[in-house]
Amino acid sequence: MKDTDNLAFDVLAIGRSGVDVYPLQIGASLEDVTSFGKFLGGSAANVAVAAARLGNRSALISGVGDDPFGRYVRNELAALGVDNRFVATHGEYPTPVTFCEIFPPDNFPLYFYRKPSAPDLQIRPEDIDTDAVRSARLYWSTVTGLSEEPSRSAHFAAWSARSRAPLTALDLDYRPMFWETPAAATEQVQRALQHVTVAVGNREECEIAVGEANPHKAADALLDLGVELAIVKQGPRGVLGKTRQSSVTVPPNEVDVVNGLGAGDAFGGSLIHGLLRNWPLEKTLRYANAAGAIVASRLECSTAMPTAVEVANLAEQAAVEAVNV
Repeated sequence: MKDTDNLAFDVLAIGRSGVDVYPLQIGASLEDVTSFGKFLGGSAANVAVAAARLGNRSALISGVGDDPFGRYVRNELAALGVDNRFVATHGEYPTPVTFCEIFPPDNFPLYFYRKPSAPDLQIRPEDIDTDAVRSARLYWSTVTGLSEEPSRSAHFAAWSARSRAPLTALDLDYRPMFWETPAAATEQVQRALQHVTVAVGNREECEIAVGEANPHKAADALLDLGVELAIVKQGPRGVLGKTRQSSVTVPPNEVDVVNGLGAGDAFGGSLIHGLLRNWPLEKTLRYANAAGAIVASRLECSTAMPTAVEVANLAEQAAVEAVNV
């Protein structure tokens, strides 16, 4: 056993993992694509990788199939610095595969192959290492994990063990194809928000969560439900971060977008990094924006996650430019 095995993780994430299959012909429909790249994927997996790339001790709770893609996911997580001890192998469902099309700057259709279910949605309450959940400095969940049992119950069991400890974060990551109705998602998100201290999502996801698309009204509604930090991503209008004491809006970074699909996960990994270091909210969001912009300028997601130096260079450049405007 390594000496580090008994140390608390900086970040423990739970949720989707799988294989992203991206076309190597940008601007082509899938029926016309002739070659693809294979990458580690899944929002929670990507966030864990992003946090690890920035120097944090990172682990993932998830599931994969008993198949070659499942072995690939476990191996790639380890290669990218994420502890995979909590990634279970399930025999019933195959490792999910996700295809996308790439039409920059803002059209990236996704095609999920996760039916009738996926191994990461088969996590049971008894599979949760509650000691690891309690001791993690930051615990990260996504709304997708609430879409189906037994994963839903596992999420609430983990939150119960954590007891709303500081830095219990929920990514409002709403994917309509995983839910029977928007109302069903709203019901579960409202339950979940009672257990977390940080919530992050875009305007559409906030509307599902709290019925508000206006950024400030959405942030206020999240705070009213007990969240201590509400973060609303506004696309070209930047990102809003709000607590009961302060409100900060940070503008976006201008980049040539190649593939916008990993930007939110890079944002999440850098957000985690700033929260763990107790940075001022403006700096945390500025660095998170920079991380997202860097990945948006690259093809893949997990292996495109930036280093701390790359993020700092772009974030500080943005700060200088803002002063000089």
